[in-house]
Amino acid sequence: MTPTLMRRIAAEVLGTAVLVIFGVGSVLAALTAGRGELTYPGVGFIALGFAIAVAVAIYAFLAVSGAHINPAVTIALAMTRRFPWVEVVPYFIAQFVGAAVGSLLLVASFGTSSVDLGGGATALGAGVSYGQGIIAEAVGTFLLMLAVMAVAVDKRAPKGWAGLIIGLAVAGAILVVGPLTGGSLNPARTFGPNLVQSIFGGDVEWSQFPLYIIGPFIGSFAAAVAYDLVVRPREVIEAEPRADDPSTSAEKDKKPDSDKE
Repeated sequence: MTPTLMRRIAAEVLGTAVLVIFGVGSVLAALTAGRGELTYPGVGFIALGFAIAVAVAIYAFLAVSGAHINPAVTIALAMTRRFPWVEVVPYFIAQFVGAAVGSLLLVASFGTSSVDLGGGATALGAGVSYGQGIIAEAVGTFLLMLAVMAVAVDKRAPKGWAGLIIGLAVAGAILVVGPLTGGSLNPARTFGPNLVQSIFGGDVEWSQFPLYIIGPFIGSFAAAVAYDLVVRPREVIEAEPRADDPSTSAEKDKKPDSDKE
């Protein structure tokens, strides 16, 4: 039975909040530990924090809402006819609300020092142009969406790996594009900290926000189309049973011994 839209929206709010609390929260933790300075090893721990947060959110809510927790994922699935357009806006709203709630909880946890540290908001690195930022976000989101297509969308994918692989894809992308754009890959992830920073009087680069929409949307759609063209998952009507599938083993056990030979 398909969960109701309200349940799916609730799952997206919770999932995106988890992503922000423990992903963006790792940024604040790294800055706090480094007394305002962020080194590349710190970026590594941030990537790990996001990987864990994404993995937990996916394992928790995949069965309810699909665990998009990212408008770029939602729009790519809709544009490739895997998600109903009528539910795109409700999912977007849920993801932005979840990100804002997560950011507010970070302020409640870290105090006003989180605002002084930038709230975990994303911004272009020194010397990085607007165009470079769009390309970097598109490239990073391409890797994320490629993982989503491979382990969460394709029916041939082995079960149980979606959270781990997608989380690692996010970590890998952050390790590369983090120093350039903050490694958002997700408009909601950027919106939440920006909104809360504005509420508490912190500095916000709202003029850069469009690039955190354009880049991820381009990257996610390109990955979904490329996967469809090259791997062609739609040609698979029903996935072949895997050796590690419990149901396969159970069916074998039910067969007479003569049939097992």
